[in-house]
Amino acid sequence: MSLHQPQHGDPIVAIATAPGKGGVGVVRFSFPSPKQFESFCLVFCGKLPKPRHATLLTLRDSDQHAIDEGIVLLFNAPASFTGEYVLEFQGHGGQAVLQAVLGQALTVGRQLNIPLRHAMPGEFTQRAFLNDKLDLAQAEAVADLIDAGSVSTAKAAAASLSGVFSKQVNALADRIVHLRLLLEATLDFPEEEIEFLEKADAKGQLRNILQMHQDLLLAAQEGVKFRDGLQIVLVGEPNVGKSSLLNALAGEDVAIVSAIAGTTRDRIKQELNIRGIPLVLVDTAGLRHTADEVEMIGIERTRKSVEEADLLLVLKDATCPEADTFDTHLALPEKLPSLVVYNKVDLLADRSLHQCHAGNTIHVSAKTGDGLEQLKDSILAKVGIAHTPDHGFMARQRHVDALMVCGQHLTIAHEFAQQDDRILDLFAEELRLAHDALGEITGRMLPDDLLGLIFSRFCIGK
Repeated sequence: MSLHQPQHGDPIVAIATAPGKGGVGVVRFSFPSPKQFESFCLVFCGKLPKPRHATLLTLRDSDQHAIDEGIVLLFNAPASFTGEYVLEFQGHGGQAVLQAVLGQALTVGRQLNIPLRHAMPGEFTQRAFLNDKLDLAQAEAVADLIDAGSVSTAKAAAASLSGVFSKQVNALADRIVHLRLLLEATLDFPEEEIEFLEKADAKGQLRNILQMHQDLLLAAQEGVKFRDGLQIVLVGEPNVGKSSLLNALAGEDVAIVSAIAGTTRDRIKQELNIRGIPLVLVDTAGLRHTADEVEMIGIERTRKSVEEADLLLVLKDATCPEADTFDTHLALPEKLPSLVVYNKVDLLADRSLHQCHAGNTIHVSAKTGDGLEQLKDSILAKVGIAHTPDHGFMARQRHVDALMVCGQHLTIAHEFAQQDDRILDLFAEELRLAHDALGEITGRMLPDDLLGLIFSRFCIGK
């Protein structure tokens, strides 16, 4: 089903603040036409406010009854968020008040024969993109910033919005374009191509491009983890303390803790963050042989959770060092990262925890909290996150996919560059395809239907 494409020549209006009561509520307008904008402001506001100055006024309806008192801000094109003529009314945050302001705005539009309409989700940001105020990666960061669940992830989204990610993509694209131009010029003078390319160090330029691409791909993959979070699954035999560890990491009693084996019979999911990274921690049913039908269903769901996991925490009882039968109940995927966590070290006679953290093994006490900070650091290291999002940027899976495609074409280009009988036209074509893949990240090569899908997931008023 194709999405309805809005008419971008229409003026739009929307309530820009979230539903519910609040001290301040914002109604936002965007007008492509300066004449329509001026006519609307004169009637709606009763005067034409000075651009970029807060103007206090009492908003009235058609019968001159007061609707609300608030502040009006006017921004002329192109120096506005959308690149068009923007008006914001900042009044009281009650929904009845905001709906009255919105209704009066639409009434004024009809009176002046101006096709003012409700904005579609994300349409303000979409207009900013279409008017070159933001590229697509920055536009997506607007939604990510709104959805951020922690201060650290908000900083990562803000970094993307400010252009940190886009600048790196554009820098890589510029390097590719420069090499493409070199190759295209060489194709016009085939008798001199080998010497010309050697003097220009085409191979060295391509090696630098490949390294830039690899660094950007790794950073983008971390950026996806900042945005989408990670699924960490706790597995182990009954009574090793999985639910206790879940509660300790969550900082609250999420799961029932009992000395009775098999207490947890279904998956329990809890959202939390470690060092600013969003996580979903999943407590699963203990793995053992059982005739209990309900417990068997829980064990089967444990296996399903393992298949969806980014990391397994294999929990064992530190007071029972002898080998358990855990591995006979669950065949772990070969490439799935895992940590072996020995719990209940508070019950050991020797509690030298500083000697208990090595390699793939962590010793903790869910009861006292000993070792939990080391466990958090080990979790992030295992899933390949080198730093917190305070120093990174936000990315999406489609960005990583585009970078993967770019890398495939760069690899093929590198293979052509190594051949003695260099096929320069194919070399140049692979560089062109790599450059096009990068264009999908910033929106330079994106089809309209995909643009509509991306912006439809924004909230109204953005």
